[in-house]
Amino acid sequence: MNLLPVGIRSLAVSFPSIIRTNDYYRENYPELVAQAEQKTLSKVFSTTNSDSSNEFDREMLPYLADPFRGTVERRVFAPGESALTISYQAAKDAIAAAKLTAEDIDLMLVGTIFTDQLGPGNAAFLAEKLGLQGAAWNLESTCSSAVAALQTASAMVQTRQYHNVLVVICTNYSPLTDPQDTLSFLSGDGAGAFVVSQLKPNQGVLGTKILNTACTCNTFYNELVMDAEGKPHIYIRAAKGTGKILSDTATEFLKKCCDGAVKAAGVTLKDIDFFAFNTPTAWYADVCARALGISKEHTINLNHLYANIGPTFPLANLYHGVESGKIRENDLVLVYTIGSVSNAGACVMRWGDVSISYQSSVNSKQVAIVR
Repeated sequence: MNLLPVGIRSLAVSFPSIIRTNDYYRENYPELVAQAEQKTLSKVFSTTNSDSSNEFDREMLPYLADPFRGTVERRVFAPGESALTISYQAAKDAIAAAKLTAEDIDLMLVGTIFTDQLGPGNAAFLAEKLGLQGAAWNLESTCSSAVAALQTASAMVQTRQYHNVLVVICTNYSPLTDPQDTLSFLSGDGAGAFVVSQLKPNQGVLGTKILNTACTCNTFYNELVMDAEGKPHIYIRAAKGTGKILSDTATEFLKKCCDGAVKAAGVTLKDIDFFAFNTPTAWYADVCARALGISKEHTINLNHLYANIGPTFPLANLYHGVESGKIRENDLVLVYTIGSVSNAGACVMRWGDVSISYQSSVNSKQVAIVR
């Protein structure tokens, strides 16, 4: 069977309406900021070796004097907003940008970290809101969910089992980070969606390489606690030694996945026009550029706008890459993501004529709440 040229046809992103700046923490949690170097964020992202040859540590050094570790703004939910509401907006916009209707979508893959309810993911709930009649699966690989879903969706369309696959990725961090923990400084919310369909000849996904990150097990974990009102609440925690594990493994996974993806695509790193890295820290794009030996002009760093939005980052990076003119039709694009306790993955694609859409309170001319 001849495989079809398949890839991203449309792309949309959606963010909550609250823009939370560092002043929010300075005004509301002054003691937390003052004691930041004894808290989680500092313990995860710090080094005592200023001469380290480790790319991650070397790029991190300029940010160690900042209690926020380079984070400037983060988008977080306002009352009435949730993972489901921003996922719905992104999904609806991606379908419209592709000039399709809900009836044209025969499969939806949904990756949400974390869902609005304990138990099943948001796929069925989102299908109900969108009025989809086809299949709706939950597919999650923490911060590598977008690459895993893109590979899965492309395979489904290439083998003609489905025609139009909608992928929806959402990050729901702010409700899961303890406001008394500096890990909250780093955490934002956001959603993205894309439609995978047949493209023009020679366009679409060319090669993918995904590896598990089992060596990062027992780094980040979820803890069930009781709040002041006696109600259960889940918070993301970082275990002792998390920072060293992330630092020591960052470039190894990057190189293996990127080398594997370009080899599968039949190209080289020098052929890539644009690199979209997930940027959970302010320095991560620089780590990737240094390790791969590429110019920073060929990538983008959105950490200052969104903080860590985990699995949504590759979609935000691709969106801003198109909007800024860094990505044009027929460019070679490499997406790389790494997720703790899941997978790292890279995908090379020949960019098509992708329609983009960005719906947010700011862009719809409503007043964003700044705290």
